[in-house]
Amino acid sequence: MTTFAPPSHGGTANPGPPSTWWLADFPANPSAKQANASPKTTNDGSGPPCTPSSSPCDPDGSCGKTCPVCSPEDWTSSTRTLFAPDTATAWGGPPLVQWVPHTCGDGCSEWPTPRATDATGSGRLGRKRHQWNLRDAVRNREGPGPLNPALSEWLMGFPEGWTDVAPSETPSSPTSPNTWADSSTPPTDTSRPRDHQPESTGDKPMTNALRLVDTRPQTGAEILDDLTTFVSRFSVFPHKHCAPMLALWYAHTWAADHFYTTPRLILSSAEPESGKTRVLEVAQHFTKAPEMTMSGSAAALVRMVAAGPITILLDEVDTIFTVGGSGNEDVRGMLNGGYKRTNTIPKCKGDTATGITVDRLPTFAPTALAGLVGCMPPTITTRAITIHLRKRRHDQHVESYKEKRVKREAEPIRDALDTWITSIGEQLGDAEPVMPPGVADRAEEAWEPLLAIADAAGGHWPDTARQAAVFFVQQARSQPISTGVQLLADLRALFTQNNTDRMATTEILHALCSNEESPWGELNNGRPMDARRLSKELSRYHIGPTSFDSGGKTLKGYVTYPNTTQAGLADAWGRYLPPMTDDN
Repeated sequence: MTTFAPPSHGGTANPGPPSTWWLADFPANPSAKQANASPKTTNDGSGPPCTPSSSPCDPDGSCGKTCPVCSPEDWTSSTRTLFAPDTATAWGGPPLVQWVPHTCGDGCSEWPTPRATDATGSGRLGRKRHQWNLRDAVRNREGPGPLNPALSEWLMGFPEGWTDVAPSETPSSPTSPNTWADSSTPPTDTSRPRDHQPESTGDKPMTNALRLVDTRPQTGAEILDDLTTFVSRFSVFPHKHCAPMLALWYAHTWAADHFYTTPRLILSSAEPESGKTRVLEVAQHFTKAPEMTMSGSAAALVRMVAAGPITILLDEVDTIFTVGGSGNEDVRGMLNGGYKRTNTIPKCKGDTATGITVDRLPTFAPTALAGLVGCMPPTITTRAITIHLRKRRHDQHVESYKEKRVKREAEPIRDALDTWITSIGEQLGDAEPVMPPGVADRAEEAWEPLLAIADAAGGHWPDTARQAAVFFVQQARSQPISTGVQLLADLRALFTQNNTDRMATTEILHALCSNEESPWGELNNGRPMDARRLSKELSRYHIGPTSFDSGGKTLKGYVTYPNTTQAGLADAWGRYLPPMTDDN
């Protein structure tokens, strides 16, 4: 016999001596002494044997019989059973163990008590007839019924009566009247005697060892929220729109095959050690089939894309392209072409003897690029969403990046993101999200996948994504992408400041070269821009010098209106510059 303290079920303790609980072994041999439920009473087997029609013995041993209903051969061997010394006072309800036969067919009403041996062996084959266990009972559908409810309540730490609660059709529903998980006390079962009803004293009805787990799948909005929070742990971004945009960009890599375009992600900075590589490192844990690399030829990149779905994370782009974005034209062409799903690169294979064939290699793949400011080709930046990172201040702190720990912590979010996006891939491909004002043309193509995902997520994400789109598009337009566009912007500011529609070439050059914030004073290899260079830069926009009258004099210069020889500055401003605002 082994004693141990009774569990705490909350509420007021019942009267009686509950301090001792017995762990009894019931032998299969009816002649052996049976452990009694009462410390003061033993059953020595002297009473008359039971018959199959007899009532079960009472746990307190008062019946003086040696067996339950069934014959001795049907006893369970070494069944270990729990009960209180005085069940009427210590438990306050029915006995923890009801003596019912485990092998007597229709006479049984409960499953055998689970034992450690139920998890071993190969079933009933080779077992003795009387060794009926829980696994055998489960396999034999015509056998015993449910587990002893009182014992189950005690083992699980439930107050008495909790097993009487009817199951709910929707257990996870917070409004279900039958869900005991939503109430601090279980509902009352009027079929039980009043003195057996569960006590309600305001204490917590469950032990700390048992907790409820919400198995409801996460919504898309919750997954993106978790991803945004995770990304923000390792970087200090220049504005609030960066982390949500990154979460949407990472998400779109899982459904890229359903979209027509995939926006390039550019991470730039004025100086090294500004956090560009860290963003790419974190991106590895949330993008589909990430391939983080540096440099690389166009042929290698194309074959990596052709081998299967991939997300290219290209670091140190300033080693590929020179200042101004020139050089490595094959790589630039591949990155430009990979922006749209239908683009391919043709490659010849074979020889004249065996025949030459053409392979059309796909280039479509989500791509993120990190490098210093000024090295990105304009043809790539116009297809991209760009974050201009800056070095952290000394008072700004982030978590250290430990690859193994971050990978482990990111895995649940990554799996949830994969499952969610994969399940709505077709829906995303058919979506036509409404664009916010100012987002059109190539910017619309870039943001369409991200806005489709935001709309599917719901919650605050449709508004959050559109605010980010407007911000990034306006930021891109405020920064000229080429020397010619910057020249047009400076000319518009100059003509607006002078409130005129015509200016002489000499006057324009003097004003432009005097502007310390512009490059015109050192454009020609350290020398100021001259009339020839000005004419060359503007000629690509169908603008040229023309003669006009000013104060009775005929001057040569540039005008805002069109004439027979040129389109006029106003035409170029309307095509290549954002609308005039107080800021520009």
